[in-house]
Amino acid sequence: MATSLLTPEELSTLAEAVMDGSIPVDTGFNTAARVKRYDLASEDSNLGVNVGSIDMINERFIRVFRLGLLEMLRTSPKVNGTQVQILRFGDYLKTLKAPLSVNVIRMSPLRGNSLVMIDPTVVFSSLDSFFGGFGRGVGDLPPGRLFTPTESRIINMILDVFFKALKEAWAPVLPLDFELVSSEINPQFAQIADENDLVILTRFEAEGNIDAQGFVDLVYPYASLKPIRELLRSRVQSGDGNDESDKKWRDELGDAVDSASLEIRVLMGHIDSSFGEIESMQEGDILFFKKPEHARLLVNGLPAFDAQVGILGAQTAVQIERACIPGLQ
Repeated sequence: MATSLLTPEELSTLAEAVMDGSIPVDTGFNTAARVKRYDLASEDSNLGVNVGSIDMINERFIRVFRLGLLEMLRTSPKVNGTQVQILRFGDYLKTLKAPLSVNVIRMSPLRGNSLVMIDPTVVFSSLDSFFGGFGRGVGDLPPGRLFTPTESRIINMILDVFFKALKEAWAPVLPLDFELVSSEINPQFAQIADENDLVILTRFEAEGNIDAQGFVDLVYPYASLKPIRELLRSRVQSGDGNDESDKKWRDELGDAVDSASLEIRVLMGHIDSSFGEIESMQEGDILFFKKPEHARLLVNGLPAFDAQVGILGAQTAVQIERACIPGLQ
């Protein structure tokens, strides 16, 4: 039979002593330690995916995406990327409301499906620009409102530009192929992950010509990027990785700089004077000044070298003595 080590009277006395301070507390080991809540059922977003690499991919994507929209719409909308977020898929869905252009895509060889969400404002602004308008947007739409065939065609054109730009942006890291799996208007039907699963969200804010502001969201399931976490941890190359083309570009840039025209002047000396003295000067007046040890050679008005002035054959010449600017020696 189990028995209590302390009687009820002893427990009551011990509790009263702790309350009135006669028995000290916080005298054990690690009393300064603080507990941090940890959910064993959740994935740790701090391990694996390098968000900085995603930012670099997005920057490259925005440049190519703008050019693609300019070619398609004959106008250049403003496209700005926001900070990459890692959040639960259920929390993301709560921020959205139908109707939206919800596009489930497959990005081979990444596993699973991803999402491209296009705000109706972007759709209608692009439609207006495509047919020669000023890029006007649209107000709130009824939740069940479907996109017309013409609007769906504009959406597909935007997706084509989107896929092309994203493929080029990912090329330095991993070659990707894109496939449109399905399209919806209600985000709740696009279940690319469970509600508690983590996703990586990048929102691209688009602005038309007449205050038409919308967004395009790209959503990766966190699990789809984990297999390539080593690639994302490495530095994303900013160029094409071709050393021969880089050398050719540097040589051409050097040749272009070498042929630039510069103005060179030689300053023998200078005199400090006042406006009144200069105003009273007449022909034949003599100005006295102390000749410096060296003349100053100016390049485009900036001091570059100290030089000696002399004669070489039938011409006046200068001989450079030393540089005034570090790096010109």
